[in-house]
Amino acid sequence: MYTLGMRLVRLKRSLSVLIVTFFFNIFLFENCVFPEGEIGARDAFVSASIADARTLIPIFADDSNSASICELVYSGLVKVDGDLNIIGDLAEKWDISEDGLVITFYLRKNVKWHDGKGFTAEDVKFTYETILDPKTGCPYISSYIDIKKIEVIDAYTIRFYYKQPYAPALSKFGMGIIPEHIFKNTGEMRKSTYARSPIGTGPYKFSKWEPGQYVVLEADENYYEHIPGIKRFVYRIIPDQSVEFLEMVTGGIDSMSLSPYQYFYRSNTEEFKKKINKFQYISHSYIYIGYNLKDPLFKDKKVRQALSYAVNRKEIIDSILLGLGEKCTGPFLKGTPYYDESVAGYDHNPEKAKKLLFEAGWYDADNDGILEKNGQKFHFRLVTNQGNQIREDAAAIIQNEWLKVGIKVDIQVIAWSSFLDQFINKKNFQAVILGWTIPLDPDIHSVWHSDSISGEGLNFISYSNKSVDKLIMKGRREFNPEERAKIYKKIHSLISEDAPYTFLFFPYATPAVNKRFEGVKAAPAGISYNFIDWYVPESEVKYKF
Repeated sequence: MYTLGMRLVRLKRSLSVLIVTFFFNIFLFENCVFPEGEIGARDAFVSASIADARTLIPIFADDSNSASICELVYSGLVKVDGDLNIIGDLAEKWDISEDGLVITFYLRKNVKWHDGKGFTAEDVKFTYETILDPKTGCPYISSYIDIKKIEVIDAYTIRFYYKQPYAPALSKFGMGIIPEHIFKNTGEMRKSTYARSPIGTGPYKFSKWEPGQYVVLEADENYYEHIPGIKRFVYRIIPDQSVEFLEMVTGGIDSMSLSPYQYFYRSNTEEFKKKINKFQYISHSYIYIGYNLKDPLFKDKKVRQALSYAVNRKEIIDSILLGLGEKCTGPFLKGTPYYDESVAGYDHNPEKAKKLLFEAGWYDADNDGILEKNGQKFHFRLVTNQGNQIREDAAAIIQNEWLKVGIKVDIQVIAWSSFLDQFINKKNFQAVILGWTIPLDPDIHSVWHSDSISGEGLNFISYSNKSVDKLIMKGRREFNPEERAKIYKKIHSLISEDAPYTFLFFPYATPAVNKRFEGVKAAPAGISYNFIDWYVPESEVKYKF
């Protein structure tokens, strides 16, 4: 599906990355020497992603690249273990009142910010008051709008009062806490220097950010759990998975997410098997096509349903994912009590798609193969992000399937930062291929409630359904697990019927990690939940600091 010109652009991009790699390796070898077997030598871990982070302030980190770095630099009051159980982080313990309206956290003592200042309950209060201030523009505000009052009891005790019961309240306190002494006088937080040079209480301290190239973190020797086993964490930006794989095999990086082709074929060499472990498990995410519901083309539900019927998910899963994915019909994680297996979704049915389009007033008046309505051709632009080959390939299949039912689509692939800033945030798109990470709790207010359409909310497709709104709020108040599951299954059914997204698939996570790292364990939470416990045996250490 790609032209020679596109291939040349990709080749040029790969060569540019290799040049950057050369200079990056010079940087990585600075301040380290090859190990000689001394006890206590600790290594560097070099990760890679196709896109750069956007901000390193956790309350604004609404993309996975920013969030993954923030999780190492900052700590929340709670976190999850490998089995997705909520455990203490900055909070040693907590009490929840019988009516669910009051949560009291008892904080760890003697925790230090990375600049040496002491962490206290005032930092926690400042963080959540900042999130709740509408002027802040925090995209996660909907998770905290039921907080009525925040009270500091003493330096290490803080109490949250709720207006009404909020079932997922405890899980929402994993948000990274930000330092009051840094941010209270910085002006517009998003534009502060600390958005690019953060100070947290997490296991890793910020060291350097070379935009578009890499972010470097150093282990905090005073981290309250224990000193991380890996001395230096490096996050490299390599916008091409084929280059990532070359770097993985040659030792330029220690971890990457393998494409399906790389997972099944390129990683089967003896060289790869000798040096690298690979894992496979269903990821907590789904991929979808989102339609801008403010665009007249997509206002009619029959049109959106037709678009979904026209898409051949099985072909995408079989030919692009090579089976490493499962059909998705709604916004909850498959296998959980909230995902309704009885919802059929939209299996590939081009004839039904054509019928629905005709009922919606679209037909080929001039016999050119493209549908028309009131003199307008059914022709629009489908946008996705650069560097994700699966999404690009899926777009090509979808383009072809839609053309078969009379819809012409132009595909546009945009660099990640521009994609978010110029298209998503400004709602300057007609249709997009994107993915959502599925949170631990099924509360989907920030993405699907109509209150999240305006401002910094994540409902950028402008979906609004009063019944769904009411059920979302009802689900937030319901503590009985069985009743809660019924509510979210109903939401699943209603959203599927409305078809604001074409839900495509749940991808399998396929991370690869260099074998010199010990302590890597796949679990329901993935493999990085215990990263601070990873280490390299003395005989395998590559870099010594």
